[in-house]
Amino acid sequence: MEQVIVTPDYRPDEGLRFSWDEGFEIMASVTRSEVLIKANRAGLTSLARHLLTLAQEGVSDGMHVHLTADQEIESEIDLILERMAD
Repeated sequence: MEQVIVTPDYRPDEGLRFSWDEGFEIMASVTRSEVLIKANRAGLTSLARHLLTLAQEGVSDGMHVHLTADQEIESEIDLILERMAD
């Protein structure tokens, strides 16, 4: 199966733009030795789009998406996806 995920173009003057699939659900939990991220199909596709958005040419190191507990994700902790240097 091939799936196409459309990402918003990165424009330095506008910053990062993220979009969500309708009905997304994402859960995150942490134990002493594991981080667990669970999501439905819409949540997984949304996370993939966020990661692809951060991976675009021109996105600066340190730029990130901050998923806030009990807002974007069902969790007691926030989840931050951040771009680092190649």
